[in-house]
Amino acid sequence: MSVANGLLRLQKLARPSFALARCLHPATGRLYHSSGRLQEVHHIPATASWTLPLSRSLTTKPAEDAGDSGYHSIIRDQEKTVGNSDKHEFQAETRMLLDIVARSLYSDKEVFVRELVSNASDALEKFRFLIQSSTDSSGEFVEADRSLEIHIGTNKQERQLTIQDTGIGMTREELIAHLGTIARSGSKHFIEQLKESGKGTQENVQNIIGQFGVGFYSAFMVADRVDVYTRSATAGSPGLKWSSDGSGTFEVQEAENVAVGTKIVVHLKGDCREFADEDRIREVIRKYSNFVGSPIYLNGKQANQIQPIWLMEPKQVTADQHNEFYRFVGNTFDVPRFTLHYKTDVPLSIRALLYFPEGKPGLFEMSRDTDIGVALYTRKVLIQSKTENLLPKWLRFLKGVVDSEDIPLNLSRELLQNSALIRKLRVALTNRALRFLHDRSQKEPESYDKFYKDYGLFLKEGIVTSQEQQEKEEIARLLRFETSKEAGRNVSLPEYCERQAEGQKDIYYLAAPNRTLAEASPYYESLKKRGIEVLFCYEAYDELVLMQLGMYLGKNLVSVEKEMRRSDSAKDAGADGVIEGSLLQTQIDELLPWLKQRLAGKVSTVKTTTKLDSHPCVVTVEEMAAARHFIKTQSHNMSEENRYALLQPQFEINAKHPIIKKLHKLTTSDPELAELLAKQLFSNAMVGAGLVDDPRMLLTSMNDLLQKKLDKQ
Repeated sequence: MSVANGLLRLQKLARPSFALARCLHPATGRLYHSSGRLQEVHHIPATASWTLPLSRSLTTKPAEDAGDSGYHSIIRDQEKTVGNSDKHEFQAETRMLLDIVARSLYSDKEVFVRELVSNASDALEKFRFLIQSSTDSSGEFVEADRSLEIHIGTNKQERQLTIQDTGIGMTREELIAHLGTIARSGSKHFIEQLKESGKGTQENVQNIIGQFGVGFYSAFMVADRVDVYTRSATAGSPGLKWSSDGSGTFEVQEAENVAVGTKIVVHLKGDCREFADEDRIREVIRKYSNFVGSPIYLNGKQANQIQPIWLMEPKQVTADQHNEFYRFVGNTFDVPRFTLHYKTDVPLSIRALLYFPEGKPGLFEMSRDTDIGVALYTRKVLIQSKTENLLPKWLRFLKGVVDSEDIPLNLSRELLQNSALIRKLRVALTNRALRFLHDRSQKEPESYDKFYKDYGLFLKEGIVTSQEQQEKEEIARLLRFETSKEAGRNVSLPEYCERQAEGQKDIYYLAAPNRTLAEASPYYESLKKRGIEVLFCYEAYDELVLMQLGMYLGKNLVSVEKEMRRSDSAKDAGADGVIEGSLLQTQIDELLPWLKQRLAGKVSTVKTTTKLDSHPCVVTVEEMAAARHFIKTQSHNMSEENRYALLQPQFEINAKHPIIKKLHKLTTSDPELAELLAKQLFSNAMVGAGLVDDPRMLLTSMNDLLQKKLDKQ
């Protein structure tokens, strides 16, 4: 006989005053009396059968029936109904509600185990409170010193799942009231009584999990019939049996040999026999009820062994405990990089333990389809293992637990009832995570820099996706960029702003693949000459991030390309308006319309600029970052004509540059060569601006220009 199929097989005998039990432990060969007391005997083969008188009372202390193997179970199939049963109908609309609960309220059938375990935990907490608050518990309650435990037994052959607790139990009136009406929660009623009496401390109230009265009925998702045996802890209370097939009626009958507490026997449907499997139930317990405050025994072995360390004082939790718990909740084998463990009661009651992973994110983690890795608990019972709205998507790399008794739950505990409250929790958690990261960046800059290298992309995603400017700026102070001031050193936006020149109202940034190209950019020339520091954005998406940020600490974020488009009329010109060393104004007036005609269909405007020194020309568009992103992602199927019509590029020439001066001469001496040169200059400028997705398209015009030049030799 296996442990999974029950270590105690009861055998009814002919004489009604007796019940005998076979009580041999199959693994150890030790004999167990059905009272729970260990009998020392010689080793006996597991195939042998033994019968012993079954006592009426039940001892539940683990020390009395836990042998060397650690086996401990209180489940005994010893109950016997007496007298006639009373048949009752469920109250108003219960048939319809039963159908809703059993068929549509819960998305996963396995949650019925969670609900029944939660009810059992509530019963234990109620009894614990009553014992602590009673002045004479020895006379008022039965077995007041018993251990408070939850026991679960599986029986594949009989397709049964049994859940038994040593809690407060129920009287006949409570049994009919709590199990006869859906949405009449015994836990909720108990909390109300505590508050009315003034005895309900915050801890007592918080420890009661159930807030709605439908969890018990979730058993009918998987059950043909549910039997409940219960005996109130109040002295003199009889044992009772409640039974129903969920069709709309239930029966209540007195019973003998019922232990104090409640025992639920779920007779499983044929297609739900998986819940009579020990491994399957252990998996569900580990998933949902691993942190219930009382021990849970499954077929005699304790099944919940992880301590809810998020409820402990942060200073009391060791590094080893954090590592073990992180591996448990994160389903990983590494250790956390950072640990955020905190509790607060303002604006919500929150107990949070969040881990920042040590390892680099993989491609799967980078996907926005990846689920949030933080579980939501209420009073140590899992509500959702991957809570979609608990944190913003950009924080999906976090692992851990959030526990809040302030979260009201839908009847099924699966759908969050108050989305506004969840949003409030989300904001509180997000702000706390941001403050934590900022604190790390100040106190542990080297560790933070490594984190930023691995997870900076998530922060940038947060700026792009956030709808709140304040949140954007909170994230932005965590960003790091190299600047034109010092190679190899990243700075934050606050640091950049602190050392800005007096009167500088903008934050300038330049997108380039690397520092060499950034420093050689024509767009950087003017700012470099003026000694203005510029942020260098080496990642393709950085400029989109800063464009979405828009402003930081009241200062506009401006790309150097946009700065170039601003008017620079005659800054470097002499009194007569002519720039030293440049084409004459009459020559400029001749060249500009000629260029616009030769580049018709490609440019919207041709103008001169005083912001170039070593470069002959540049191209600017209104929003360069958006334009570059468009070219890379969406312009492949567009014709060249439509692409230029959409971009509306502005062609700006440096009238001091030798190439531009030579171009002006060629317009009269060799118009054909001048046209080839003008088009090549424009193409080069487009490449420099990052507005050409495939430079190979320019090879033909470049070869034509070379051929034309060679023909002159």
